[in-house]
Amino acid sequence: MDAAAAALLRKAKTLGFSDRQIAHLTGKSEDAIRALRRELGLHPSFRLVDTCAAEFEAYTPYFYSTWDTGDDEIRRTETRKVMILGGGPNRIGQGIEFDYCCVHAAFALKEEGFETLMVNSNPETVSTDYDTSDKLFFEPLTLEDALHIYEREKCWGAIAQFGGQTPLNLALGLQRNGVNILGTSPQAIEIAEDRKLFAGMLDKLGIPQPPNGLATHEQEALAVAARIGYPILVRPSFVLGGRAMQIVFSDDELRHYMRFAVEASPERPVLVDKFLEDAVEVDVDCIADLGLPNGETCVIGGMLEHIEFAGIHSGDAAMVLPPHTLGEGVIATMRRFTEAMARELKIAGLMNVQYAVKGEQVYVLEVNPRASRTVPFVSKAIGVPLAKLASRVMVGRTLKDLGFTKEVRPAFWAVKESVFPFARFHGVDILLSPEMRSTGEVMGVDADLGVAYAKSQMAAQPPLPASGNVFISVRDSDKAAVVPAARLLADLGFVLYTTQGTSDLLSRQGVPSRPLHKLREGRPNVLDMLKNGEIQLIVNTPGTKDQLEDELRIRREAIYRNVPIMTTTSGAMAAARGIESLRRHGISVKSLQEHHVSLGVKSG
Repeated sequence: MDAAAAALLRKAKTLGFSDRQIAHLTGKSEDAIRALRRELGLHPSFRLVDTCAAEFEAYTPYFYSTWDTGDDEIRRTETRKVMILGGGPNRIGQGIEFDYCCVHAAFALKEEGFETLMVNSNPETVSTDYDTSDKLFFEPLTLEDALHIYEREKCWGAIAQFGGQTPLNLALGLQRNGVNILGTSPQAIEIAEDRKLFAGMLDKLGIPQPPNGLATHEQEALAVAARIGYPILVRPSFVLGGRAMQIVFSDDELRHYMRFAVEASPERPVLVDKFLEDAVEVDVDCIADLGLPNGETCVIGGMLEHIEFAGIHSGDAAMVLPPHTLGEGVIATMRRFTEAMARELKIAGLMNVQYAVKGEQVYVLEVNPRASRTVPFVSKAIGVPLAKLASRVMVGRTLKDLGFTKEVRPAFWAVKESVFPFARFHGVDILLSPEMRSTGEVMGVDADLGVAYAKSQMAAQPPLPASGNVFISVRDSDKAAVVPAARLLADLGFVLYTTQGTSDLLSRQGVPSRPLHKLREGRPNVLDMLKNGEIQLIVNTPGTKDQLEDELRIRREAIYRNVPIMTTTSGAMAAARGIESLRRHGISVKSLQEHHVSLGVKSG
């Protein structure tokens, strides 16, 4: 490289251009720019964040990089170092659950004698507290920035499993640049992420998955849909939080999705799956040491059955641990499939599997060879710090060494409910879909499932009503399914108000109800009753397109009035049983630690 080009490269770096941006502008590869920069000895310096405003010397180990080189403030140590890649800025789909795992990794590895380096750019998280890790680097989670830190600190290894999809997407690139990725190998991660490789693994193991295909353009997507039949679930690859995920019922909807919702390419194909209507989804978290030379153990951490049927993102769905409607045969099948996949992928650390159960048939939807967003919930429910154990596994400890070789099965019910920000965004529709929308979660725990569910609703707000009036309006395909919930609510003394079609059905089934005008038919209608405080619970599943506007107005008004609303028939049944259990048992308070005593574990 001539002197002028070298000077230009130095200036570009000083002005904040990344290697990737320079590569794009010059028509070279990012690796080529990195090699040129190294040849010139061009590296960033790391400065200490001055937490004392220059009044005293700062000792807090907060660092940031700068290309104003020559004044490096990192204190060198000889301790073996592990770099932990955080989740970056919080956003829907990638939040505090992953930060929890990163924090536990830092704590566990400190106890193992390692120096921990946290890489994260979000000052609102616990992982960026001054006492969480030995050193904290406020840096973007990119290949270039992670490599700067790893090489500057001469790290022994890096953990990419705990920060969600962002660091996971970096794992292969980091390994190619000489980084020792701890835990499950990037090659195994690629098998789980790549649709063709994943399908090949399932075929080899004899594990069924829903019919599916890949599409890089509109015609290809239409061809896959014609082969597997509607309804289908479409989504981009390599995303977290179900972004741009959608259930599609026709060619026109699919054309619109391919043209406006995503940008498909051979590198980022659209995944097309047969959507299993009315299937029960189950999340399974496991921990394994099978990627270690002397590892031989895979333990189920927890099985969470979704209360809503398939089609609601796992981050939004209410879940119950342990499963409450599945037979022992189905549960045994999921255990067998989970262990088989963990052995094939040589998992060292955590793995999450999402299943769909239709009748007695178990399908694998996807496998994530990393910490999932349910790990904190499962850990609290069973009293075992799974992320801490997984961190120790990644640095060479077996589960046998750590004393965790047997699944913990709670003798109580733990219900996870999601928390949504709808009350802060007036006018937003609250209907749930495959695209994640929740911003938090709560836990309800009790010996009675109904009470546990009711507690979760109290925590998530608004709570279930003890008495009053219920408005029910469901689409035609849900009318038969809503009858049991309606009957139970009527038996509990609630007065049911319904639209005419639902009222006719309920009367034929012997369930008393009072018909109300639809919004377009006149008054009084449900909006009037909501405004007068006369409705305490709403059951409303989405109907046809011509009903959408009215339903949207009802749901918005319910949120504004803080009235609980169930948008699935399974949610309506859970609510009815919750109210029934509250009437029968009342509420008692018991700490998690007291529940853990019954499991024979120490709370972690």
